[in-house]
Amino acid sequence: MRPTVTTNHLRDPKELAKIARQIRVDSLKMTFTAGSGHPGGSMSEADILAALYYGGELRVDPKNPKDPKRDRFILSKGHCCPGLYSVLSQKGFFPREELAGFRRVGRMLQGHSDMKIPGVEMSAGSLGMGLSFGNGTALIARAEKRDSRTYVLLGDGECQEGQIWEAAQTAAHHRIDNLVAFIDYNKIQIEGFVKDIKNPEPFADKWEAFGWNAIEIDGHDFEAVFDALDEARATKDMPTIIIAHTLKGKGVSFTENKNEYHGRALTEDEMKRAMAELKEAWP
Repeated sequence: MRPTVTTNHLRDPKELAKIARQIRVDSLKMTFTAGSGHPGGSMSEADILAALYYGGELRVDPKNPKDPKRDRFILSKGHCCPGLYSVLSQKGFFPREELAGFRRVGRMLQGHSDMKIPGVEMSAGSLGMGLSFGNGTALIARAEKRDSRTYVLLGDGECQEGQIWEAAQTAAHHRIDNLVAFIDYNKIQIEGFVKDIKNPEPFADKWEAFGWNAIEIDGHDFEAVFDALDEARATKDMPTIIIAHTLKGKGVSFTENKNEYHGRALTEDEMKRAMAELKEAWP
């Protein structure tokens, strides 16, 4: 039996949009207060996180975060942990007051996701590891005959790592059909546009050649996300990759599609402007 779904919003786009907005607000506030971090990718992933955690797909229980029957969500691009911390706090895995301690010595929320934090499944930092880790959790669930699924969120720049493709081949070889990977395809990495550094295209063709069911969607369209997840659940004997086209810095006009916001916090003036656009009081 799958763990109980702990959400009341399910697939209502309006409710999910509110959650995603809060993820963006929290991500900007956390990085601003810390004076460092990665707001751009935390904002582009927000709709995917909202859909997974509140859309009735990811089976987790904040009252029992280590339930062996739970699904696993693995943030492979661990530098974008502000988005994950936001949604975990909204779900009740830890008090929302902890967000103010992001990246501070002696506080819980580190600058890369850490397994000491309730709800975090993998300690991240070096890129490229999440899909291998996800292979392991999915294979263990299958070996133990548990109806659990694993979801991995990858960065597009991260897919330049060779380990990603080793893991992709492994997943296809073992026909791990309880594994779903998302790519937050915002097309920007710290040094510029992904296509100018190491172009992944044709992206879907590459994954299909490795033996995956590849789906391309608008990563900010909740219906498209759920349709892809439904297809993934119905796909047997092969893993599924969901290539989610997103916008870096989504939700604030002047941060969208700008690589300068990959790895720097907003200034005071920029925060005023951003919070006004997000309809959030500031300070």
